[in-house]
Amino acid sequence: MNFLGTNLKFLRKSRNMTQEELANKLGVKRSLIGAYEEGRVEPKLRTLSNACHYFNLTLDNLINTDLSHEQHTGPPVDIKGQQLRILPVITDNTTQKELCTLVPVKASAGYLKGYGDIDYIENLPKFNLPYSEISGDRTYRVFQIKGDSMLPVPPGAYIICEYVQDWYHIKNEECYVLITRDEGIVYKRVINNLNDGELVLKSDNAGYAPYKIKADQIIEVWKARGYTSFDLPSGESLQPDMTGLMNTILQLQEDVQQLKTKLLKGD
Repeated sequence: MNFLGTNLKFLRKSRNMTQEELANKLGVKRSLIGAYEEGRVEPKLRTLSNACHYFNLTLDNLINTDLSHEQHTGPPVDIKGQQLRILPVITDNTTQKELCTLVPVKASAGYLKGYGDIDYIENLPKFNLPYSEISGDRTYRVFQIKGDSMLPVPPGAYIICEYVQDWYHIKNEECYVLITRDEGIVYKRVINNLNDGELVLKSDNAGYAPYKIKADQIIEVWKARGYTSFDLPSGESLQPDMTGLMNTILQLQEDVQQLKTKLLKGD
């Protein structure tokens, strides 16, 4: 029996989504969502792929399993990456070596819909990474970040990342770019708590509090390997505060003199 229509409706309602909201996530018209749910129209393969990615399900589960009967446990999350994840990559036509793609801030929203679409990935900027620290047998992507939550890495910096297939390989207190269903693209320091089905995300800027994210909200994980930035510090910001420095030195001299006095007195 085909459960596709009822599963789409169940999954949509379980996330408190309207048909319009789900249509925007899957890149189709709102009227088609109603037609899918009622079984009047069969989705195209690309739409099915987008739905599987968004709800973190295999195609077999989406079509052949009555997910409403598994509400108490929820759909399984493929944390180890053992099931097929579509990760489009671009290769150099001459060398056949894999190219790195760049996701600028202005493309962030589109990436949430197109991350599994080879046509979308092909239209992103792509290049060879020239760094000797980068291994040639891995998949890399560069994400431009916004906001100041990870200072001293400045807003607008480009984070060079390596794809992580098995999320259990996430290392505590290291930095990652996460592609998430609700927050989009986030760059954070991570605590791996996947045994309890979640990650803790921390900012390097102390003004931002840590928070948790469930594993079923994660689409992709990319380990940060480095970054580039065009936000160079000004000369003035490099000048030391000479007044503060002199006061510190004078205080240290006074403390040393007091210690010597106490030692001579035998205190």
